[in-house]
Amino acid sequence: MRVILVGAGRDRDRLRPQLRDAGLTIVGEYDREPDDRPAGIDAVILAGPEGAAAPVLSRGGLTRDAIEEALTPREQDVLALVAEGLPNKAIAAALGISDQTVKFHVAAIIGKLGAANRTDAVRRAVRRGLVTL
Repeated sequence: MRVILVGAGRDRDRLRPQLRDAGLTIVGEYDREPDDRPAGIDAVILAGPEGAAAPVLSRGGLTRDAIEEALTPREQDVLALVAEGLPNKAIAAALGISDQTVKFHVAAIIGKLGAANRTDAVRRAVRRGLVTL
């Protein structure tokens, strides 16, 4: 199976041996998900930060849904409010949590989506159908 690996350099370094051991061929690596997927690619693997879920091989092969770590329900709530353009303090007030907790959730969302920042996270979430605007 031909895949591209997306994520921070240290995260790709950590994940690369696992993918090769699983028999996957890494044909490209990127810091951010490319807008145009190279031809002949079976999957995009997002290398998240240390402790993120490892890629999963399903019976039908490796699928994008199987390898992306799911957002928690609270992260989905935070993401929806980020997509509305709310700052951390407003998100904290709306959800009844501290702004530090919001920062933690935003960082987790950015990592799981392989995004560079909040705006990129919302763009990626919209493209994947995780949030609607």
